[in-house]
Order: sequence, then C-alpha cells, then structure tokens
Amino acid sequence: MSHWLKDFFSPALRSEQTSGEVLGEGLLPPSEDTLAAINELSRVVKNNPDAVEIYLALGNLYRSQGEIERAVHIRQNLIVRPGLRDEFKARALYELGRDYKRGGFVDRAFEAFQQARSLAGNNPSITQELAKLCAEAEDYLQAARYYVELGNSLAEAHYLVRQSQKEARDHPDGKGQALKWLERALKVAPDSMEAWLEKMHRALLGLEKQPLSRLLEQGLRLVPEAKRFMLLDGLVTSIKSEELPFFDSAEEVNAILIILSDYPQDLLLQYYGGLLLLHLEQFSEAQLWFEKCLLLDTNFWLARLELLALALKNNTLPQSVEVQLIFFLSRAREVKRFICRQCGLKRESVFFVCPRCGSWHSISFRRNLNE
Repeated sequence: MSHWLKDFFSPALRSEQTSGEVLGEGLLPPSEDTLAAINELSRVVKNNPDAVEIYLALGNLYRSQGEIERAVHIRQNLIVRPGLRDEFKARALYELGRDYKRGGFVDRAFEAFQQARSLAGNNPSITQELAKLCAEAEDYLQAARYYVELGNSLAEAHYLVRQSQKEARDHPDGKGQALKWLERALKVAPDSMEAWLEKMHRALLGLEKQPLSRLLEQGLRLVPEAKRFMLLDGLVTSIKSEELPFFDSAEEVNAILIILSDYPQDLLLQYYGGLLLLHLEQFSEAQLWFEKCLLLDTNFWLARLELLALALKNNTLPQSVEVQLIFFLSRAREVKRFICRQCGLKRESVFFVCPRCGSWHSISFRRNLNE
C-alpha cells in the first residue's frame, strides 16, 4: 500500500476515535465545543470550498452528532467534484461507507467501501470495515477471508468457528460441514479459544470422538496462559445451563479436576475447579479448592465470596444477619468479572473482541476489585 494512503487514513481514524463517536458505549452527548466546531468549520468551508480536508472533518462531526443526511451530502458533493484526486475520492467514499453504516444502510455502506477499495487498494481500514459488515450479515467465510488479508489469524479462526456453529444450526443432523470449519480454525490458529470452546461444547453434546477431559487438556496446553480461564468459564456455563444427555457429571468432572490439579499455581483454574465441585454439590471439596485460591492470592474476592456462601450454608445465624448476608452475596455476584486490558471496559460475560475498542482477545479476569 502506498505511503500516502497510510498517512491519509490513519490520522482521520485517530481524530474520530477521540471525537466521541467510538469512545464508550454509544455516543457522547452533544457538547457546546462540538457544536461550536461544526459552526466554525461550516463558516470556513463557505469561505474556502476547495478545502477538502475541512469538508471531511465537518462530515465526521455531523456523523458524530447523528446528522447522517448532512454527512452523506458532504461526501457525495466531494465524490462528484471534477478533478478530485483519487486519494481524496477514496477517503470520501470510505467516510460515506461509515455514514451509511451508521445510518443502517448496510448495502450502500458495502458498495461505498468496495468503491473506496477499488481506488485505494487493500487499505487495512477499508478491509476492516468490509470484514465487519460481512460478519454482521453472517457471511462468516467472507469475513474470514478479509481477515486473512489483514494478517489477523485469531479473527480468521473466530469467524471460521462462527461458520461451524452456523452449519451446526442449519444441519442439526450432523450432515453439514461444521467439523470441517472447526478443524480449519484450529489449523489457522491452534491457540484459538473459540475453537477449543466449540470442540468442548460438541463433546458435551456427544458429537466428538475425543472425551471432554482430553480436549480440555489439549486446549490448556495451547491457549495462552492468561486466557486459560476462558475454557473453564465456557465449560462451567455450558454444564450449568444445558441438559446434556451424554455428559456424566461426576465422572467427567473428576477427570477434569485431575487435569486442573496439574496447574496448582494457576489461581483461576483452581477457582473454576471449585465451581465444578459446587455443581456436583461436593461442598467440602469445593471449599478446599477455594481455600487454595486464597493461598495463592489473599485478595481474590470471588473465592472469598464462595467461602462466605458455604459458611452461610453450614452455620445457623440470626435471621436478620442471614437476610443481610444473602442480599450482600446476590449483589456481589453481579459485579462484572471481566475487563478489557486495552480500554478498561468491564463486562459480566466473556468476550473475544472488545465491544468498545475492537481489540481481539484483550479480555482479562478481574482478580482484585480495584482492577
């Protein structure tokens, strides 16, 4: 890609990311500064109609305030301007695609991005937008192909897994190509958390040749150490939420616990081991696993929470105290356990790509409440 394209697209993305459109969840409320900037840029444009950069910036401000029609009008006027250089036309088409996407006009957005791509080549910013649109339209294979171009194997594997899940939904009789896409995802990214989670889910449904414990053992070896907890979180969630006719709880959980015992220094694996024992109602054994967590980190709040719940179960307390503790436990369990290392977004459920900043696999477990 030409240097002028890199220089042309990157500053625009940075400026818009700090304008309020993509920071946080949803839009920031209009500010007097933003409205003043729109008025000032509008005045400058009137006095200097050839200032293409100012036109583009003004369009971005309109979009950030939800005035999509005005933003689109500015881009369209630029695109048809005689003698406009290709780099400016590509930029205008790119911004037009973002306008249409924001307005919910997906087909028009896709067309604008494709036209920008024809002028700018395989620009990463444009390819990224096309990949997102394909993913939203459930065209997971095309999304995966775009991420191949971007050199993002984790995202490619992610959408191959999504294609596998789609095949499984469309062909519950098992005659589809779900397994094919899943195996390809693991070939592309052997450390893909999504792929190992899907393999384990299939094992819970009796669709895998290998036992669940064996798949977990393989996944724990290949997934990055800081992300191992994802495999256990998905496993515990599936076991608690679904009827699993092919899952022998006691036998399988005991096999899993043997594997987790090989990671005595991994705080989170010990914690999830305790949760699995709670599922089997083996409360004394679960208590031992939670106590091991506190030996590793005395500030690990979730282990203390479970130990408090077990103490409440095993002891008779005055009713007033018991009511207050039950209320405290219910509210404490609502605390968001996961955080994005890049932008600090906190969530109550796991995520593979941060819904705020778009970082892949940036999730971390909040071991301490001050994180």
